[in-house]
Amino acid sequence: MGTWGAIIMSFFGAVFAALTMHWQWSISGAVLAVPFVVFAAIGLAAVHVIRLPGSGIVPSQEVERTIMWSSIAEGVGLFLAANIVINLHHPELLLPAMALVVGLHFLPIAHAASFRPFYALGATLILSAGTGFTLGAPTGGTVAGWMAAVSLWIAAVLAVLRDRRLKSGAVQAV
Repeated sequence: MGTWGAIIMSFFGAVFAALTMHWQWSISGAVLAVPFVVFAAIGLAAVHVIRLPGSGIVPSQEVERTIMWSSIAEGVGLFLAANIVINLHHPELLLPAMALVVGLHFLPIAHAASFRPFYALGATLILSAGTGFTLGAPTGGTVAGWMAAVSLWIAAVLAVLRDRRLKSGAVQAV
């Protein structure tokens, strides 16, 4: 939810972008590191905010537990989704399936934390998955992958800014 979550979200945004570039556009080599430059930039900003004085965003134990279980379910869901689309011989649906699982994983966290932006992020990722499924290959995978990457990056930047404002005393924690 705070800067640590931003680091994780920006990393997975970079993963979505790199996978999209490789799987949908057949790009390989060093250029696949470009999305990780975005991750590094967000990560550096997050590290700066982490080092600021103050506690920032501190989730309750219930929210931490929900994040843990939701993340475990996400890992299992990604494994299952990958196996299902591969065994059905539809690898072009892998990025939309991944976006669906990641989007669903944000919904219980949004509920436990009473944090509406996570509902929006989950809905955006689910919408990107639906768009990817609807458009079909290769456009669907490209759209789903980039929508997922960009939405995760935007959420990460907003999380860093929110934690920075909270530590500066400009915003009250929820």
